[in-house]
Amino acid sequence: MMGNLGPHKILVVDDDQPSRRALEIPLRFSGYDVTTASGGVESIRLGKEQHFDLVLTDVYMPDLGGLEVLRSFRTFSPETRVIVMTGLGSLDLALQAVKEGAFEFIAKPYRIEDLLNLIERAVRHSQVVTCNAPETVALSSNLPLIGHSQQMVSAYKLTAQAAHSDATVLIEGESGTGKELIARAIHSHGHRSAQPFTAVNCSALTETLLESELFGYMKGSFTGASTDRPGLFESSNGGTIFLDELGSTSLAFQSSLLRVLQEKEVRRIGSHHPRTVDVRVIGATNCNLEELIPEGKFRADLFYRISVLTIHLPPLRERGAEDISLLAHHFLGRLARNGKELVRISSGALDVLTHYQWPGNVRELENSISHAAAVCAGNIITENDLPRRIVERVLPREMTTFAPPFTRSILDDRPSLAELERRYAMLIIAENGGNKSRAAEILGIDRRTVYRLLEIQEEAGEVRSQDRAHQN
Repeated sequence: MMGNLGPHKILVVDDDQPSRRALEIPLRFSGYDVTTASGGVESIRLGKEQHFDLVLTDVYMPDLGGLEVLRSFRTFSPETRVIVMTGLGSLDLALQAVKEGAFEFIAKPYRIEDLLNLIERAVRHSQVVTCNAPETVALSSNLPLIGHSQQMVSAYKLTAQAAHSDATVLIEGESGTGKELIARAIHSHGHRSAQPFTAVNCSALTETLLESELFGYMKGSFTGASTDRPGLFESSNGGTIFLDELGSTSLAFQSSLLRVLQEKEVRRIGSHHPRTVDVRVIGATNCNLEELIPEGKFRADLFYRISVLTIHLPPLRERGAEDISLLAHHFLGRLARNGKELVRISSGALDVLTHYQWPGNVRELENSISHAAAVCAGNIITENDLPRRIVERVLPREMTTFAPPFTRSILDDRPSLAELERRYAMLIIAENGGNKSRAAEILGIDRRTVYRLLEIQEEAGEVRSQDRAHQN
């Protein structure tokens, strides 16, 4: 059991010294007895020599990784809580950490106040956790859930926790964020994985068709019902049903779904006899169901029943440049694995992608990468290969027009002073998004001069085009 004589003892494990110190100092000021280890091997040696109430361990370390540290402590000191920290989160990692019995799985960087609150909860947790022998089978989702942002790491953690329970789950997120991928990951890593997984888009079916598909019907119950037919709840017995776009369903359907969740039984259309089913329900929505309740569009009792666990998937625009870059390279790698040549992406094209708002989220990014890979020359994607709607929304028309001249080095062609002044003016205009008044103010010239520079630029562009045409 955790010692309660004196301060709680915490072991901080990280191969990076500044990271260790960044944790050690605030923990000591908070009254904890802190020991540090520079690697996994040292942490296990210390753990066998003395008792620790809590271990904070990084995942990726040269000698021995954080998951190995977790497994070892679960073997020789099962009552010690272990918090796994990582700057490179993934769904597989979260699944493995939860499977191995981690108390918490968090992303770097973190707010020290949040971490201190988590540590306080961990060290004062009175329940002694018993653990089974650690399993050595590695988990691999094989799903394109890519990203290291804190929002995605939080989603990974909740997905892993959901996979190890049988609670109903509600997945929130805009269209294209990967809600079905999360649902499939929960199913494939849970105890129902050998049973059917059935996905239903509720918005694609009318109310009558949706009920007949899910609950089944009896012969003669309506025109065209020539035989008895079981619904998807019955045919998925023992498995999982994923109901997408729940916000589009009628109140009548919601009432029927609530009965399934409460009573664990379905009644076919036209039948008076309920049938028992054992199906896990995972719901998804691209709207806020809680906001629909006061409008009378969604049942409050169904909302609370289905949102036992809620996983929020952030829109791509909120996940940061690193996640967009990771996803772009992932999609290019997948194209190469499908037998196509490896295509690279320029830094300029990546910069455009990271500044786009992505209303279609990950699905739109995947389609955009496929488009660019199909039209690019020399197996390198540039800004000009991206879909026009993306480039036009990110780069003002003037910027795309002015870009070539000022990206050339002065040493490339030894321009005259007048030409150098013109290129610098083009740079200032482009940096200000084509705002001529602002550019004139910065350059110390009047707007008429700016317009004249633009005319010269357009004339130069026409000359270059004519030269290329003659060469061809």
